[in-house]
Amino acid sequence: TIKKIAIMNIPENLKYTKDHEWIKVDGDTATIGVTDFAQQQLGDVVFVEIETEGENLGKGDVFGTIEAVKTVSDMYMPVSGEVTEVNPKLEDAPETVNEDPYGEGWMIKVKISDAGELDELMSADDYKKEVEQTSSIYKER
Repeated sequence: TIKKIAIMNIPENLKYTKDHEWIKVDGDTATIGVTDFAQQQLGDVVFVEIETEGENLGKGDVFGTIEAVKTVSDMYMPVSGEVTEVNPKLEDAPETVNEDPYGEGWMIKVKISDAGELDELMSADDYKKEVEQTSSIYKER
């Protein structure tokens, strides 16, 4: 498991949650997706369901689900805000989440309602430590 973590991609310019979402902030808009670690754990993503566009959601609220061959996982809001856009590519090409989780595989864009919540998120270093501490529950199948 440690070797896998060593090659895991955790960009420095993003913030992270314990639920393995990332957030990239640009002014009062944020782009949100799932981390490289999350997509590795899920395996091949076959379906992404996000029906929250136009809704105001609180931090920690479920904004959608991601379905892989063996499991379905909820995705959680890292901050409060209005979901302004859903990645249209994911409907026809959900595998984009596996191929490019921090780029073309983004999930939603949000208008942030409380920028103070950003301070509660993890840095890249903190997220890496979190994954290393909890990864023992993700044994090799």
